[in-house]
Amino acid sequence: QLLPFSLCCDLCSHQSAICAACLKQTVSLEPEIYSKYYNYDQLTDLLKSLAQKYANIANLTSIGRSVENRELWVMRITRDPTADGPGKPKFKYVGNMHGDETVSRQVLIYLLEYLLEKYGEEPRVTELVDSTDIYIMPSMNPDGFEKSKEGDCMGKDEGRNNAKNVDLNRSFPDQFEEIHVNAEEMPEVAAVMRWILQNKFVLSGNLHGGTVVASYPFDDSAAHDNEGTYSRSPDDALFRYLARVYAENNPVMKTGQPKCEENINETFKDGITNGAKWYDVAGGMQDFNYLKGGCLEITMELSCCKYPPSTQLKTEWDNNREALLAYMEKVIHIGVRGFVRAARNDAPLADAVIMVAGINHKVSTSRFGDYYRLLLPGTYNITVLAPGYVWYIFMRENCMCGFYILRTVLWFSYIIWLGLGKNIEDSRVTVQPQDFRHHHYNDMELFLQKFSSEYSSITRLYSIGKSVQERSLWVMEISNNPGVHEFGEPEFKYIGNMHGNEVVGRELLLNLIDYLCRNYGTDPEITQLINSTRIHIMPSMNPDGYEVSQEDISGVQGRNNTNNYDLNRNFPDRFNFVTDPRQPETLAVMNWAKSYPFVLSANLHGGSLVVNYPFDDSPDNVSIYSKSSDDDVFRMVALAYSQENSQMYDGHSCKGMDLYQEYFKDGITNGAEWYNVHGGMQDWNYINTNCFEVTIELGCYKYPPAADLPKYWERNRRSLLQFIHQVHRGVKGVVIDSKDGFGIPNATITVDTINHPITSNVAGDYWRLLVPGKYHLTASAQGYSSVSTFVNVPKEGVEIVNFTLNRIHSYTNGQTTEDTTPVLDPSVKEFQSLIKQLSGESGLDKLIKDTPTQSSFRYRRYSEVSEFLRGLTLNFPEITSLQSLGQSVEFRTIWALEISNNPKVQEPSEPKIRFVAGIHGNAPVGTELLLEFAASLCINYGKNAAITRLINETRIVILPSINPDGRELAKEKDCTSTAGKTNVHGKDLDNDFFEPQPETRAVMDLIQERGFTLSVALDGGSVLVTYPYDKPVQSVENADTLRYLATVYANHHPKMHSGDTGCPNSQMGTIPNGVLRAAEWHSHMGSMKDFSVDFGHCPEITVYTSCCLFPPAEMLPTLWAENRKSLLSMLVEVHKGVRGVVKDKNGKPIVGAIIVLNGGVRVFTSEGGYFHALLAPGLHNIEAVADGYQQQSQKVSVSPFEAASSIIIEFDMENDIFGLPRELVVASAAAAMTALVVTACIIWCVCSAKSNRQKDGFHRLQQHRDDYDDEIRLMSMGSKKSLLSHEFQDESESDQDTLYTNKL
Repeated sequence: QLLPFSLCCDLCSHQSAICAACLKQTVSLEPEIYSKYYNYDQLTDLLKSLAQKYANIANLTSIGRSVENRELWVMRITRDPTADGPGKPKFKYVGNMHGDETVSRQVLIYLLEYLLEKYGEEPRVTELVDSTDIYIMPSMNPDGFEKSKEGDCMGKDEGRNNAKNVDLNRSFPDQFEEIHVNAEEMPEVAAVMRWILQNKFVLSGNLHGGTVVASYPFDDSAAHDNEGTYSRSPDDALFRYLARVYAENNPVMKTGQPKCEENINETFKDGITNGAKWYDVAGGMQDFNYLKGGCLEITMELSCCKYPPSTQLKTEWDNNREALLAYMEKVIHIGVRGFVRAARNDAPLADAVIMVAGINHKVSTSRFGDYYRLLLPGTYNITVLAPGYVWYIFMRENCMCGFYILRTVLWFSYIIWLGLGKNIEDSRVTVQPQDFRHHHYNDMELFLQKFSSEYSSITRLYSIGKSVQERSLWVMEISNNPGVHEFGEPEFKYIGNMHGNEVVGRELLLNLIDYLCRNYGTDPEITQLINSTRIHIMPSMNPDGYEVSQEDISGVQGRNNTNNYDLNRNFPDRFNFVTDPRQPETLAVMNWAKSYPFVLSANLHGGSLVVNYPFDDSPDNVSIYSKSSDDDVFRMVALAYSQENSQMYDGHSCKGMDLYQEYFKDGITNGAEWYNVHGGMQDWNYINTNCFEVTIELGCYKYPPAADLPKYWERNRRSLLQFIHQVHRGVKGVVIDSKDGFGIPNATITVDTINHPITSNVAGDYWRLLVPGKYHLTASAQGYSSVSTFVNVPKEGVEIVNFTLNRIHSYTNGQTTEDTTPVLDPSVKEFQSLIKQLSGESGLDKLIKDTPTQSSFRYRRYSEVSEFLRGLTLNFPEITSLQSLGQSVEFRTIWALEISNNPKVQEPSEPKIRFVAGIHGNAPVGTELLLEFAASLCINYGKNAAITRLINETRIVILPSINPDGRELAKEKDCTSTAGKTNVHGKDLDNDFFEPQPETRAVMDLIQERGFTLSVALDGGSVLVTYPYDKPVQSVENADTLRYLATVYANHHPKMHSGDTGCPNSQMGTIPNGVLRAAEWHSHMGSMKDFSVDFGHCPEITVYTSCCLFPPAEMLPTLWAENRKSLLSMLVEVHKGVRGVVKDKNGKPIVGAIIVLNGGVRVFTSEGGYFHALLAPGLHNIEAVADGYQQQSQKVSVSPFEAASSIIIEFDMENDIFGLPRELVVASAAAAMTALVVTACIIWCVCSAKSNRQKDGFHRLQQHRDDYDDEIRLMSMGSKKSLLSHEFQDESESDQDTLYTNKL
C-alpha cells in the first residue's frame, strides 16, 4: 500500500531511507533498459526527473554552458544535497569530455541511477552516499556528443572537440607549457576550472574511451617527448594504487591487454599507465586537478570503441559498475582527515595548509576547517600551517589495518588547535648552508646551475642580459610554479653586488638560495613563502667589478663596472639629469624591472649597517629628509628587516670604525637625510614601476674574509625572510571588466591620502603595500567608470579588494554613457577577444611559439625577390595577389604583394596596413625580413587560428623593395658603405617625395589611394624607431599617437626599447624607450613618412633594424627573431583605435565625410561610409563633417588592449542656410513666392484687357510669326545635334589619327 505524499514528506525529515522509498512512489520513471543513448534533451529530462524523484539525496545544478548554450549538468548525490557542511569528502566523476567517447556518458547515467535506486536498500550504497559528497557530470561536451555518430569507433566524425573545435583535454593550464584559457573559445573548460577551484574535491575520475586502461599523472613532461618519458608526481605511489583499484575491478582492464583493433598488441602492466609514458598530453584536466585543485584525479579509458552500438552498453555497464563503486570508496577509506581550529575560540580555520614531509603536494582546509589527505599506510610527519598562527607538526604512526579490504576504514581523524603567533623563532630543525666561501663568477655560475638542476620543480635560472665583459646577469627564480606568473601571487626581488667590491650581499643571496631550496617541503615557513610568492634573486649585478676587487675594508677597486661607471648613479633621476651613458647592466635591470610585476625589492650593499629607504636625493642637493608619498610603508618594511638583525637595530653602525660615529635610530634611515645619491636604483624603481625598493647596507666591511661569512648569514637570515614576508602586506585583488569578466590591465589604483598610484598587471591583478589602517581606494581605467571603496588594512596579512568596472561607450554633450553596445555577432566578439589575448602578457610569444619558421636566410637579388613573390602567389593563390606599382629607372618592377582572404576585392570595412622596405638599397635587411614575414603568414594560414583570423580581418600590403636598382649596387658585409643608397640617378628616394623619381612616383600613387590605416617602413643603420615628421617642424598634431605606435614596435623588440642602440660611433647616447621624432635624428625634407601623413592621411613609422647597413647573412636569423614579434604587434595594433560608419538619418552611408581627430588630424570615410583611425590610449574627441549636414561630435575612449571602439555617426540635414535658421529662410522664401504670384496675376489681368482691344490688328502678323518659329525650331535641332556629336570627343589625336593625317 502506498503512503500519502504528505506523510512521506513528514517522514523525510526523520529517516532518509524511508523518504527515499516514499519519493519513488511520487515520480514515475521508465525502468532503465541499458540499450539506448540519451541525447541532450533526453538526458536533461531524465536528470530533472531523477532530481525530483530523489530530492532528499539528489540535487541537479548546471555549472555553466557549452559553446552552443547547452547546460553542463552536474548531479550531486549525498544526504541533504542542498546544504554544505563539514565532515564529508567531495568526490566527482566527469564523463564525455571528448564528445565522441560516449560510453563514459552512459555508464555515469547508469551509476547515478544505481546510487539513487539502491540508496536505503543496499547498505554499501547507503553508507557511501551518507558519508560522501558525490558529484557526477555525465557530459562535459554536450555539443560534441550531438555531432557524433553511433558506431564510429575510431572517432572519424566530428564530435571529439567542442563547437569551436577545441580539444577540451588539451586546454587546461599546464605546468610545462603556457596555455591561455579563452572563456569564449572553451566555456566548458572555464566552467570546470571554476567548479574545481571553488570546491575542495578530494578524489576524481575522468572517463574516456578509445582503449581500456587507467592512466595517472603526470600527463606530460618538461621535454614533451611523444611517449616513453615517465613523468612522476609527488604522489606517484598513491596514484598507482588508485589506478590499480579501478583496473582490478574491471575484468577487461585488469588483464592489461585491451586488444583494441587500432593497436592490437598494445599492453599495459596491471591495466594502468603513467600518462606521459603512454603519450604526452599538455593541458590535460587530471594534472590541473592535482596541481591547482588539490584533487587527485586519474583518467579511465573504458572501451576500445569510442561510440559503440547501443547494444553493447549493458556489457560496458557490467564491466565498470564494480570499478566505479570501488574507486569511489577510496575517498572515505584511506589517509588522514580532521579539522583545524583556532585554540583561543575553537573557530574553524579555512585554507590552512596540510603538508606531508617528503611529498611536495599540499591540500588545504575548507571553510569549515575540515581537511582530507589521501595517503598510503605508513609513518608521516604532517605539518599544518595557517597565516597568523603557530605552525603545528604531528606524526601519523604506521597503520597496520587491512589495506586491500575494500570496506575497512583506514581514515585516522585529528582535531588540531593552532595558537596565535608572531615572528616565532621555533626549535624546528632546518637545513643550514654549510659552504661559506667567496664565489668568483665561474664558481657562482656552477652553483646556480647545480641548484637549478637539483631543485628544478621550484627553480628557474635565467639571464636578464650581459655585463660589459659579456658575463651573464643571472637570476634565480624560486616558486612552486617557476616560469609562470600565478594570478594574484606577488613577485619579489633581491639584487646583490651592485658595487662589485661590496660582496656580502652576493654571498648572502647564494646562501638564501641554498636555504630556500633545501628546506622547501619540510620547513612550514619556507614552504608557505615559496608557495605564495614568486621570488627572484640576482646575486651579482656587477660581475665584472667583482672579478677585479679584493678583500678590503672600504676600498673602491671593483666598485664600478668595466667602463668605470657607478651603477648606483646611472639610473634616470627625478631631480638631476644623469649625463653618463646608460650602462648595459643598468639597462638590463631597468628592462627586467619593467617586465615583471614586482611589488617589493631590496638592493644589498656594504660599507655601513642600516636600511636606507627613498628618497635618495633632494631638490636642492642637501642632506635633508626627502619624504616619499609612501614614507610610512617604507619605514614599515625597513623596520621589518632591521628588527630581525639586533646589531643593525641597535643603530650604531660601525662602532670603533666610524670616525663620525654614525647613529641610525632603529637601524633605518631616509636616504637623502644620510647623504644625497643622484641616479640611484631604489628611487627609480619607486617612481617608474609598481615596485617599492630599499637599500640594505649589510656591514662595515665591504669585502670581509671568507671566515666571517657564517656570522653574516646568522645575523641576516631571519631579516632576509621577514623582508620577503612584507610583500604580503596591504591590499591586493583584481580589477575586472563587468562585460566580459576579464581582468583589466594597466588599471590605476589610487589611495586618497597617498600621491602614488599603482597599476594592475596584464591579467588585472594588483598589489598595493600599505600600513595598517583605513583607506579610501579608487580603481580607474581608460574607457571605464571609476569605482571607489573603503578598506581596513589589517595588522597582519593582506586585505583582498576586487573592483568591477563598467565600460564607458561614449561621451555625448559632456555626459558619459555606460556601454550599451548591442550584442555583437559571435564572430566579431571572438575576434575582439583574440585582439585582447594577443595584446596581453605572452599573447604574441605564444603565437610565435605555435608558428615556428624553418627558413634558410640569405640575401636575394632582384630576380630572386621577384621569383619568391610569384612563388607565394602560385602556392597561396587564395590569399595573395601580386601587383606592379611601376618600374625603377632601370626598368625593374616595384612589386606590391597583398595578403588577405579576398586579395582582389576592396573591403573598406577592414583596416589596411602597409609594410615597406628597401628605400635605401644599401640597407636590404628590411627586404629579407618582409619576405620572411610574408612567407610565415602564408604558410600558417589555415593552420594557426590566430594567423588565419588576422589575415581574414586585415588587408596586408608588402612592398619589399622600393629601390631595386640601388640594391643591385650594394655591398654585403659593409656596414657603412653608401653604395646603392640612392637610385641610379643619384637621388636619395627618402628625400624625393616632392620631385619624384619613377620609384617614388609608384609609391606615391599607392599612398594616395588613402585606404591605409598604418604604414611601417624598415631601414637600417641603427636600432630605434622614428615617427613623423622628418621635416623640421615645431609640433606634430597627433604626436602622442605617432609616438605610441613607435613605442609599441620598440616594446616588442628585445633590445630596441632599452634605448641603447649599441651602435658604434652613435652620437645620440641613450634614446628613451628606443623612440625618437624623426627630425631629432636626421632632419630632412621630402620623406616617405611625411608624405604618407600629409597626403595619404596614414601614420607611418620607420624602424631601423640593425646598426650595420648590410650585415652578414648569418645575422639575418637573429634579426628576424628580434623583429618578428614587433611586426606581428603591428598586425594587432592596426585593429585598435576607433572605427565606425557615417550615415544619414535614412541609413544611407556618406562617402567622403571628414573625420577630425582631436581638432587636428583628418581621415575620410570610404565606400560604405567606413572610417578607421589609430589613436593613442586615452579619451579622444571625434568630429564628423559633411556638406549639407550638421556637424557631429563624440568622445571615445581607446584602450591599449582592446580592438577598436566602434561608433556610428548619424547626420541630420544642415539646419542653417546662408547662416540663417532653415525655418526662417523657408518662411521668407514662401512669402516672397506668394507676393510674386499675386503680382503676376495682377499684371496678367491688365495685359489681357489691353490684348482684347488690339487682337484684330495683330492677326496677320501672328501667322507669319508661326512660320518663323518653325524655321528657328529646325535650326535649333540641328545645332543641338552638332553639339551632342562633340560632347565626349577627345581633343587629343590618337596615334592612328595622326598617321592617317600624315598619309593624306
